[in-house]
Order: sequence, then structure tokens, then C-alpha cells
Amino acid sequence: MDFKDKIRTKAPLHGLIMTMSLPSVSEMLSACGFDWLWIDMEHAPLSLREVQELAQAKTDGCAALVRVPANSEEWIKRVLDLGVEGIIVPHVNTVHQARSAVSASYYPPDGHRSLGMARASQYGMDATYKFKANGTRLLFVQIEHKEGVQNIEEIVQVTGLDGIIIGPYDLSGSYGKLGQIHDPEILEAIEKVLYTCRQHDKPAGTFAKNGEDAKRYLDQGFQLVATGIDVHYLWTAAKSTLDGLKSGMDERLEISTLSPTSL
Repeated sequence: MDFKDKIRTKAPLHGLIMTMSLPSVSEMLSACGFDWLWIDMEHAPLSLREVQELAQAKTDGCAALVRVPANSEEWIKRVLDLGVEGIIVPHVNTVHQARSAVSASYYPPDGHRSLGMARASQYGMDATYKFKANGTRLLFVQIEHKEGVQNIEEIVQVTGLDGIIIGPYDLSGSYGKLGQIHDPEILEAIEKVLYTCRQHDKPAGTFAKNGEDAKRYLDQGFQLVATGIDVHYLWTAAKSTLDGLKSGMDERLEISTLSPTSL
């Protein structure tokens, strides 16, 4: 079952954000059982070659969705040419911006994506790719500003859009409450987007920093939840282990320095 079919089942789909360029990390994390990897070109220093290598290294059954750096025709076509399952376009606030992303990701007559020989078409060996690509690739746009929330009813109805991904942290910043993702006003904005997606039968996704937030989003009705970031998993595990060792060492030193009369 491909990822688009998995989305149609409406079952929860677990992902995480990839920022590290090592193919072994992509292979390792996808083998954990994640349904999709959110490969991030917006904030991570990943090149097109590195993104392709990450996509090639992931295990079967795990999809690669790449967040492009910007809503531009150049980035959208070059990333889709890498043969990934889909893209995430950041900072979409208006219908015009959503339509622009759709047009750039579809071959004519549905859009104006240009044709080239790359991994997506097996470097030109798959002559059928140009005819089936419009129906197989996925396009998600991100709502991460209050303007996008205000326009969500129109955005979600744009033909060719496969789903909506909420960016809760940037969204909170647009309300002047950066990082306060549990603030009532931010929660209300998130619920508005989710409710609108439900009304129009569009899958909705989001990012969760930890398992507690992820569970809350899944219970709320989000289908695609990216839980955690590769670098965050790395340093939090290392720091937790080190802090535990240091804490245990301090306790042992305290005991060893006690005088016999104090025992």
C-alpha cells in the first residue's frame, strides 16, 4: 500500500522530522516503524543531493515528504524530481499561494511543472511517469500564520491540494505568543483549521515536540503527526543519560565524604 492509499484509510500516520544528512540515520529511523519522514529543507542545511540520499536510504513502507525551503516553482519541481512521495510547502496564507503551489507541482494540463530526466522517472527510463505523476505525488501546504487561519475555508478547497499541515510554533508567533502552543487562543486557531479540514474531508497534520503533545493531537483528530526531530532525540537522550550519571556521582561523593560520626 502506498502512502496515498494509507492516507485514504484515515488511520493515524506517525512521522518525525529529519534534519541530519546521514543516510544511515534515515535508514535507522524509518526502520523503527515510522510511516513517514518529514525531511526539512526549510530550516536544515540539506542539499538536493542529501535529500535524495535520505529518500533512497529509507526503508520500504516509509514515505518521504520534503518540506521545500519556499513556495517557489524552482524548489517544488527540483524536489519532486528527486522521486519523493510528496512535498510540504511552508507559510501558505492565501488561496493564491495555495494555487501557485498546486500549479508548480502538476504537469500540464493541470499545472506547469516542467519535465526533466531525474530519479522520479528512473532517469528517463520510465516513460509512463509523466502521465501518472499528477495522481501519485502528494502536496501539503502549511498553515502557520493567523492569516492562513483566517483564509482556511478557501485554502482547503483548492483543487489539487492533498492536505494541510499546521505549524503550531510559528502559528503561535503570529499571534504574538511565540512558543505558547497551549495558549487558549492558539488552541482555538488550531481547532478551527482541523474542523475546516474535517468539513471538507482533507487530511490534517501537525508537529509535536514530544509524545504527550502527539497523543493529544491524535486524540483531537489529526491524522499525520510528526513527533520529534532527529537532533532533538539525539541530544535529549545523551543529556538525560549524562545528567543521570552526574547526579548519581554527586550522591556517591556525598556519601563517601561523610564522617563516621555522622553515620
